[in-house]
Amino acid sequence: MGITMVLSLLSGVALFLYGMSLMGDGLKKAAGNKLELILYKLTNTPIKGVLLGTVVTAIIQSSSATSVMVVGFVNSGMMKVAQAIGIIMGANIGTSITGWILCLSYIDGQGGIAQLLSTATISAIVAIIGIIFRMFVKKASYRNVGDIMLGFSILMIGMQTMSGAVSPLKDNQHFVHLLTMFENPAAGIIAGILFTAVLQSASASVGILQALSVTGTISFATALPITMGIGVGAACPVLLSSIGTNKNGKRTALIYLLNDLFGMVFWSIVFYSVNAFVHFRFMDMVMSPVKIALLNSVFRIATILILLPFIHAIEKLVFVLVKDTEEDMEEQADFDLLEERFVAYPDLAITQSHLAMNGMAKKARKNLQRSFGLLHSFSADKFAKVQEKENLIDKYEDKLGTYLMQLTGREMTLPQTKQVSKFLHTIGDFERLGDHAVNISEVAQELNEKKITFSEEAKYEMNVLEEAVKEVVDLSVNAFIEDDLRTAARVEPLRELIGILCDELKLRHIARLRAGKCEMKQGFVFNDLLTNYERIAAHCSNVAVAMIELEAADFDTHEYLKSVKEMKNEEYIRCLEEYEEKYDINAYRKPKKKEK
Repeated sequence: MGITMVLSLLSGVALFLYGMSLMGDGLKKAAGNKLELILYKLTNTPIKGVLLGTVVTAIIQSSSATSVMVVGFVNSGMMKVAQAIGIIMGANIGTSITGWILCLSYIDGQGGIAQLLSTATISAIVAIIGIIFRMFVKKASYRNVGDIMLGFSILMIGMQTMSGAVSPLKDNQHFVHLLTMFENPAAGIIAGILFTAVLQSASASVGILQALSVTGTISFATALPITMGIGVGAACPVLLSSIGTNKNGKRTALIYLLNDLFGMVFWSIVFYSVNAFVHFRFMDMVMSPVKIALLNSVFRIATILILLPFIHAIEKLVFVLVKDTEEDMEEQADFDLLEERFVAYPDLAITQSHLAMNGMAKKARKNLQRSFGLLHSFSADKFAKVQEKENLIDKYEDKLGTYLMQLTGREMTLPQTKQVSKFLHTIGDFERLGDHAVNISEVAQELNEKKITFSEEAKYEMNVLEEAVKEVVDLSVNAFIEDDLRTAARVEPLRELIGILCDELKLRHIARLRAGKCEMKQGFVFNDLLTNYERIAAHCSNVAVAMIELEAADFDTHEYLKSVKEMKNEEYIRCLEEYEEKYDINAYRKPKKKEK
């Protein structure tokens, strides 16, 4: 196999992959977000999921793309793991359609109508129409159709190039001997897995196998194990897409691997066990592109038919393989508290809601603590954790908001109405704490990437302010969890001080900039942090005031709120003075210079 032949084969592979990518992208753009909407809305039964997965994958020509899309839906909470199984099974069937499309590239003719139907003629006509749509039509939908047509043409030319490159190998005895090695099932399966893992596409691997089949040296005994290995190797890009997702996202990616792995193991045992006794005559049958496409489709459909009754078992298995931690189980327990049957009993539903909100408040506080930690020691894993938990906090807000709105439609006593009103007021503030955790984590990422450091004086001031913010978060969360109005009353004085500190730190930083002690790039992130700290304190104050306004029967709410504005209440002033002494930014002492 000379260098020219190798380069020709590789160029054909490159054209094939690019054409397939261009055609798939054009199809997705032409469909807009309709495919995504169909995927996660119409999957309430496994059969529907399989059919949808098959159709969508046949359209976009990539089982990996469909599965990666589904991993994203499950990761975001829009779809459950059980719904994803059917779609991924369907994707395994849908990807076999590509093999049948590729059979068109082997149509040839010498004259008349046969010549008009040849691959060269079809590719040329489609390419000409595609380039007209792409270059001369302004409407976006036609330009997308142009991309689809150009992708199809390039794909066909790539297949022709591959076939032309390998066709001389039919007379090469070394090549024929190499292929006979793959008649060994283990060797063939490993070859299929490795080859597809490198190419990142099952369709590409099947296409190359079809191209090799034109040499007349591929037998059924060689094609079957390679085809089984191709399915397992195609799981590689899906598994890679799950990096950085939550556990449900990882479980979904694992389903793709398990489907093909089970299929490979099952049919290897059944087929080769039967063959050991029966000795199938078709094992030496010479394969053609059409026969390769048929083998691929039959194998995938048969695998899904065998696995379809075991969807629930597969779901349980992935949950065993990717186990929940105590924290994950605690989160699920919080959501399980919001049982719709309790809505008919407001007192019980309110108690359950309070418990779930306690979980939300704790998660928001924990995420803030993670983000503060990133400012002192940045870690990509911890940064990703902050983003992941922010999605969870958003989920709390959505579920609690929906549950509490259902309660407002019920007949309730005045205390119950006040309690529900308090919860509706505060869930937004706890969710915003989670947002600010993300903001702070992004500031920490910027500090790390741009190697920005503050002066020792600025570090000291920010550390003092950070401790004050941590305490105001602790006060508001603890006050809410324990229904402690006295603790809630201590929040506003600390919020007032944090506001004063933020204003003072801004002025000090400007002075350092003028004195040349700090640079402008430090100023931007410094002010970002101050803004986030001030707003965190404001949301904590909102929680505390909502508690006092809506719950306090034995608490002088009017006097408290008046004291907030006029600062004349003795308890308020005492708390403020206590915090001023505790969080004194003037206590900084410059480090002494070492004596020579």
